[in-house]
Amino acid sequence: MKIRFVYLIALLCFVSCTPRNLAYFSDLQESSEYTEKIQNSNIAKIQPDDLLSISVTSPSPEANALFNRGENITTGIVSNYSISSGTTNNLYREGYLVDENGFINFPVLGKVALAGLTRNEAIEKFSKELQPHLKDPIINIRFLNYKITVVGEVNRPATFTIPTQKINILEALGMAGDMTAFGKRENVLVIREEDGVRKMTRLNLNSKDVLNSPYFYLQQNDVVYVEPDKMKQVQASTNTRTISIIASVTSLLIVIATRLF
Repeated sequence: MKIRFVYLIALLCFVSCTPRNLAYFSDLQESSEYTEKIQNSNIAKIQPDDLLSISVTSPSPEANALFNRGENITTGIVSNYSISSGTTNNLYREGYLVDENGFINFPVLGKVALAGLTRNEAIEKFSKELQPHLKDPIINIRFLNYKITVVGEVNRPATFTIPTQKINILEALGMAGDMTAFGKRENVLVIREEDGVRKMTRLNLNSKDVLNSPYFYLQQNDVVYVEPDKMKQVQASTNTRTISIIASVTSLLIVIATRLF
């Protein structure tokens, strides 16, 4: 009888007090220096539904005015326009929307295929195609809607626009206020859509091996989901009255066991 009470109390303590690893890269020795060549750095490629800012500069002011007009997303009319970057600010930007087939409609040049190209490759392509029309053109291209989404057990879940077109998963979690204590660092899900295929993988942020994952550096439109641990699930499904009953029963068992000894 005594053994059963002791076992039950030990089991309750184990369930409520099991330690969790909340450290990132906990398998990295504190006293050692870890160095390796970066081989998984992501270079953003243009995809359908990307919004691009494309500016053209040349010695001719007239030509500059001609080639720095945008395509109106709503009407499809070639004209100057601006779009809102989100509800949190009032910034307005000009841009070209990449259609579902990977093309934009650019003044004079007409349809230009950009999907699958990096920013530098797209600049090189525009430079060649504008040579017959402009002398020494200078082209600048950047993403206007390069975004990632972080949801789940983080302090500030949201969708974030990334101005630099390069971000890793730790930076994304930092923008979201980091994980809560209930976030499973060993099981972070990354959802990615690429070339018409949806891919999903789970990352263990307790291990330094994640640094070499092709998902460590995020791509535009990636979704990061931090799964809650079992304790959070219990909290979500258990009301206050049930928690009080469990606490009372635990206290009673401790009292009984103490008297038995």
